[in-house]
Amino acid sequence: MSLAGVRVIDLTSNVAGPFASLILADLGADVIKIERPGTGDETRRWGPPFWDGHSAAFLALNRNKRSLALDLKSEHARPVIGRLLEGADVLISNLRPAALRRLGLGYSEVSQTHPQLICCELSGFGPVGPMAGEPAYDALVQGFSGLMSLTAGGTADPVRIPVSILDQGSGMWAAIGILNAMLERARTGFGTLVETSLLQTALFWMPSQIVGYLAGAGEPHGHGSGIGSIVPYQAFEAGDGFVMVAAASDALFRDLCAVIARPELAVDPRFVGNPQRVEHRAELVRELGPVFRTRSVADWCELLREAGVPCSPIHSIGEIVEHPQVAALGALPPVPGARIEGLRTIALPVLTRGALPEIRQQPPALGESSAEILGELGYSADQISGLVATGTIELAPLDVATS
Repeated sequence: MSLAGVRVIDLTSNVAGPFASLILADLGADVIKIERPGTGDETRRWGPPFWDGHSAAFLALNRNKRSLALDLKSEHARPVIGRLLEGADVLISNLRPAALRRLGLGYSEVSQTHPQLICCELSGFGPVGPMAGEPAYDALVQGFSGLMSLTAGGTADPVRIPVSILDQGSGMWAAIGILNAMLERARTGFGTLVETSLLQTALFWMPSQIVGYLAGAGEPHGHGSGIGSIVPYQAFEAGDGFVMVAAASDALFRDLCAVIARPELAVDPRFVGNPQRVEHRAELVRELGPVFRTRSVADWCELLREAGVPCSPIHSIGEIVEHPQVAALGALPPVPGARIEGLRTIALPVLTRGALPEIRQQPPALGESSAEILGELGYSADQISGLVATGTIELAPLDVATS
């Protein structure tokens, strides 16, 4: 594992930060997840759905980590944090900058005493500007950034992309930035500050739309299952469901026309090239729609694949998790451990020498590793008991999820 021996102090909660530390944990880092005593990460209560009383959202984001239940606001927590940072490589946080400063954990503070430390800060709107420091959630920034304006299609209602794409994307950039900083530290011996935000992630997910707008193309808008720059590249209703067709070149369009027995469409001046097809999108879709309704999804997929035209059925989640391709990739492996029976999760989608990163342990119960971690820091049993007595730490596993 490439990050074996790397210690990450994780002050994050919800999705973006835990997704970043999940990537690092899967690559072998020792991630110490610091959580509030009594409640822990907010995602422990996000549900239903629950798996054996545990939030599916928390389980999905927190494997391969250890939980230290520590009240960062307690005066007794400062020495604990100091010892943690002494042996740490990375400090990752999505706390607001003002909160980090109050805790003495802003980059300007910790870099003075721990110059080797890489600090990563995630935020909603970035570290500067009139909205710096404002709270944000994925859906809010999908709306603010303009991303949601691209999903509505022909309807008037805005539609949220139904996954936390900005949270998870920001987590990816954070992990990439941290890995880059580690390479830099190997050369210089010094850590640095890595920052990313949901807003910057949203902008980076819209390169062609934004550059097209700047080029004078006007406001882009949604096209349902399709995209603005290629036609036909969308789902069509078949006799028993929907088939996604991706005729992303003129040659593929000609092949498609041959399959559907409409060769005249390929030489129609309105459709002869992709720019023309984009201009006459509605007319072409009206021509293709009735044809696709004449056969089943399976029939169309067989015919189109034989002709080399990319296509796919629109699977449900239940169908895709049982698909033989997913099984062949080992993408949904079991998670070792007895606490949650039968737990499976999604493997990090990076193979090295043909192998996926190891999933070593189930997501931790709240405070599950508090005593273990404090012992590693040199605290005696009596000192740990004293911290428990002040409410600074919590030792006993506490499942705060409700079913």
